[in-house]
Amino acid sequence: MDKKLSTLAILGATGALGKGLALRCTNAGYPVIIGSRSAEKAQKSADELNEQTGLNKVSGLDNRSAAAAAEIVILTVPFSNQRDILEVTREELQGKILVDATVPLMPPKVRTVQLPPEGSAAKAAQEFLGEGVRVVSAFQNVAADHMRDTEHEIDCDILVCGNDSDAREVVVQLIQSIGMRAWHAGRIANSAGTEALTSLLIFINQRYKIDGAGFRITGTPART
Repeated sequence: MDKKLSTLAILGATGALGKGLALRCTNAGYPVIIGSRSAEKAQKSADELNEQTGLNKVSGLDNRSAAAAAEIVILTVPFSNQRDILEVTREELQGKILVDATVPLMPPKVRTVQLPPEGSAAKAAQEFLGEGVRVVSAFQNVAADHMRDTEHEIDCDILVCGNDSDAREVVVQLIQSIGMRAWHAGRIANSAGTEALTSLLIFINQRYKIDGAGFRITGTPART
């Protein structure tokens, strides 16, 4: 019997990164719920994704309802919107894994690292939500346009940080199931490094005219 895949809610899936994740997760067989402040806007995006994939596995709800209905929630919003959505969904996230892709970019100086006082956006989320939510950070260093183009092979690695190693492993397996390579990168405090790398990548992209630079971990893991 095939293993039942977790229902995913993607909050902010009306943006490029969220849409790309929704497409790739749907194509991998996951039931996906699009979350937005407006349930009507979320359903419109869901209808578009269903038409694009032909799978009819995507539905749309407001953010609170989407978080309540899912087993794993993925947050793909600008840093300026992160806290507002966490406040709305705090109770619905309890007991669940929250995958936070937030990067603390502060325009206009997006090429300069500017981490929040808590040390990182993901660490701030964990502190705000409490230990009842297992926050895992991921997807900060992959180009949103590449994610959205399902014909494009993602040729960079995904670093995964979180205090709960079991939750990290769930996210690593999820990432691998949608065709990417993922690595455990330690506790949530280490997300400061992955979030900071985004500003470096933006600088590199602009300086060298690269379309979506990324990072690869070199070396071969030992068998355990």
